[in-house]
Amino acid sequence: MTGEPRTSPGGEPYARRDADPRLLRSFLAVAEELHFTRAAARLYVAQQALSRDVRRLERELEVGLFARSTRQVTLTADGERLLPYARRVLAAHDELAAAFTRGSTAAARPLLVDLNSPGLVSGRILDRARQLAPQCELMARFESGLTGAVAEIAAGRLHASFGRYAGLSAAARAGLAQQPVRYEPMAVLLPTGHPLTELDEVPLDRLAGESVYAGAGNERTPEWTDLARLLFEGRGIEVAPPAPLAVGPEEFARIMAKHRNPVLAVVGFPELPGAVLRPLVDPVPLSPVSLVWRRGLRHPGLDALRRAAAELAAAEGWLTRPADAWIPATDALIMMSQE
Repeated sequence: MTGEPRTSPGGEPYARRDADPRLLRSFLAVAEELHFTRAAARLYVAQQALSRDVRRLERELEVGLFARSTRQVTLTADGERLLPYARRVLAAHDELAAAFTRGSTAAARPLLVDLNSPGLVSGRILDRARQLAPQCELMARFESGLTGAVAEIAAGRLHASFGRYAGLSAAARAGLAQQPVRYEPMAVLLPTGHPLTELDEVPLDRLAGESVYAGAGNERTPEWTDLARLLFEGRGIEVAPPAPLAVGPEEFARIMAKHRNPVLAVVGFPELPGAVLRPLVDPVPLSPVSLVWRRGLRHPGLDALRRAAAELAAAEGWLTRPADAWIPATDALIMMSQE
């Protein structure tokens, strides 16, 4: 016994054993989070169990996958090499499982759909999808941000969401599929008594000198804050500092009344007491909205959701951009590549 791996007649090493999908899923979570505690929370497992699975996978592959220190976790060269294989294997594994849950079994499995917030166009899409697939149970959830929703999708606690796909990290996008839904015109929510409430539309340059709240500090919505920074850049508009995270319209209205900052929103934002919504113009800034789901997911409810989104987008011109529109170049490229 030399300790060398056995080889095939062609000289290639025999695989020692098939990789357990659970171990690959643990590896992938740590590789994407680069943090064992966050990865464990994402998978809803104990950190000790997650660490044990990663060590077991390293033993089976006879390589180190992560370089660990007290301050950070990074992928080794072997970890980087494994990452695309792990994603492909898990996508195929999930697709195989989904292939045998079609029909009545799949229809009986609820599809959990994040609408971000009540009152947005995503709710109309869900309503239409329920009409198209009455045999399915499509359940609404409200995660208030695509970044937060995507973490729930990765952990299996959500199936689909809506939001700015280009604002996600490359690692997060790698495991997702998306369908453009709408270029949603943006607006500003003004506290009652603000001078700009006298206007029916607010030219963007009239916000110069203002500090506008755009979710800064909210870990669930960094894609929205990033969009605001891109929009405000060079216009003399500041992103307001973090405020306490308000849950529910009453708390949101209370915090808004206390801080008196305008709030960046979309034209379909629901009414709030003590606030006035005004569309932004000159240019018309657009918030790109996509339907996002885990790549490889198969479910008749998802099919209905995609069809509903396409129907409404076509009927109401949601994917037609005004001539004087503003949208980040990266977002435009990603949206147009999928339209």
